[in-house]
Amino acid sequence: VEKYRPQALSELVSHQDILSTVQRFISEDRLPHLLLYGPPGTGKTSTILACARQLYGEREFSSMVLELNASDDRGIDIVRGPILSFASTRTIFKKGFKLVILDEADAMTQDAQNALRRVIEKFTENTRFCLICNYLSKIIPALQSRCTRFRFGPLTPELMVPRLQHIIQEEGVDVTEDGMKALVTLSSGDMRRALNILQSTSMAFGKVTEENVYTCTGHPLKSDISNILDWMLNQDFSTAYRKIMELKTLKGLALQDILTEIHLFVHRIDFPPSIRIQLLIKLADIEYRLAAGTSEKIQLSSLIAAFQVTRDLVVAEA
Repeated sequence: VEKYRPQALSELVSHQDILSTVQRFISEDRLPHLLLYGPPGTGKTSTILACARQLYGEREFSSMVLELNASDDRGIDIVRGPILSFASTRTIFKKGFKLVILDEADAMTQDAQNALRRVIEKFTENTRFCLICNYLSKIIPALQSRCTRFRFGPLTPELMVPRLQHIIQEEGVDVTEDGMKALVTLSSGDMRRALNILQSTSMAFGKVTEENVYTCTGHPLKSDISNILDWMLNQDFSTAYRKIMELKTLKGLALQDILTEIHLFVHRIDFPPSIRIQLLIKLADIEYRLAAGTSEKIQLSSLIAAFQVTRDLVVAEA
């Protein structure tokens, strides 16, 4: 993941509209305070680090950029101490501004964020702040209004695949067509996750196929889910229960994962609307109970029961 982190703005694959805007800010030397937010693995940190490299080059990077992560201490004392002193001092030989990058800013306490708003205002003359977070709602409104906000959405498969293929070529990994699909599906727009799955699968199995990817991540296979669905709708209760239990034990599947996957299938099956609504409510209840920590066996019975009731209703309606 770190080996292939984009070093320049031109290497970033996604969010071209955001990148062109930032590029214009830099070229006109009018960079505002930035607030980048969105799910993990979508290029927020890479973007600002690439900006910093373009602005300062390797030599001045360490003196002009202060990067603090959630793993560093960023309490109110640090904001009033080191951050303040970094922001308030000018560099003698270099004109232009310094850059303070606060990664995972949503982990900062309310007090620290409140202390920050004053610092940001006071030293706008010679320092730019860039806040990065996953959840915009955890940043206080006062900070949001001081920054230009950019949302980094999950990457689309069209953007991910070429980049993945480039890395696969560089590393000489053996990846099949369906393996690639599985990578993109499971990572759901998170580039970092895609690379991690790719790496662990290729190390574990040597060849990256759909089945290997699913086995490696412990995700239920599509074929397994359709089997489970088939049993629940077409077998009697005890047979279905027995078969699903056997499959769960054999593949080590969690009911939570099975439930999530089945939910997608339910939307594809052509049930009468009223019956589908009942079934989805039941699934939601089961998910809630699982989250509350109930017994998997009882919830599995409940899941099968829900489908059997649905089946009987469909038959009755027909």
